[in-house]
Amino acid sequence: MKVGDKILISPDLTLQKDWVSGTIIQVENNPFVGIVISAETEDRNVFFGREDLFKPAKEEVCLP
Repeated sequence: MKVGDKILISPDLTLQKDWVSGTIIQVENNPFVGIVISAETEDRNVFFGREDLFKPAKEEVCLP
């Protein structure tokens, strides 16, 4: 995962029922907990946490 990637944020961070979409704004290699990701949602909220609390967003494909 890298800055600018579209991702889904775990309900464990957002306290919502479902995963929330966002965009990665920072990736940090923390020596104590490993990779830490910061992501911003469409409503400008920022969430950060361990890499396992995020997953790549899959793009929807429309076929004719």
